[in-house]
Amino acid sequence: MSKFYARRRLSIAAALTGLIASAGLFNAPAASAALPTPVSAATARSYLATLPVRTESRTGYDRDLFPHWITISGTCNTRETILKRDGSNVVTDSACASTSGSWYSPYDGATWSAASDVDIDHLVPLAEAWDSGAGSWTTSRRQAFANDLSRPQLIAVTDNVNQSKGDQDPATWMPSRTAYRCTYVRAWVQVKYYYDLAVDSAEKSALQGYLNNC
Repeated sequence: MSKFYARRRLSIAAALTGLIASAGLFNAPAASAALPTPVSAATARSYLATLPVRTESRTGYDRDLFPHWITISGTCNTRETILKRDGSNVVTDSACASTSGSWYSPYDGATWSAASDVDIDHLVPLAEAWDSGAGSWTTSRRQAFANDLSRPQLIAVTDNVNQSKGDQDPATWMPSRTAYRCTYVRAWVQVKYYYDLAVDSAEKSALQGYLNNC
């Protein structure tokens, strides 16, 4: 092939790439959720082995028993703090509400440009925590759990994905994006271990299966 035709092919390829990119087909996610890095799979497996296995009970559960969202700094509450942490180019008003930015949901791979399309997921749901031991906690400990910025417990995700998850554990629900599942179960075990929460038998079996593939 002559140098002329080689250069021509390269020019055509570059032009096509530009057209595809401008159409949004080659665009990388505009933002990446910044969940605190969970423990390794090996550590998660060792943690899981120590968690008590018990039948869950939801007797007496009420979401209001886990006060959230609380003020974190200035006018910013927990939700607004996570939106700023997990978003890209987030702009907020004087009340700390996000007025623009983008949010990448690692559960399903979607990117959103409106904060109203994003929920803050409690990775270990509040009801699941109650079922697993939080029913005996003080209100202050339940508040700390519901607003925990230090453990991998809060993350910005697509709202309807969070709603479809509800209060399910990994035995019945996992992120549809399989590349995130190892991170998800490592975080789940870390949170349960830190807060001395139990697991039920189906949950433990599911967690072991996913961790064995990490």
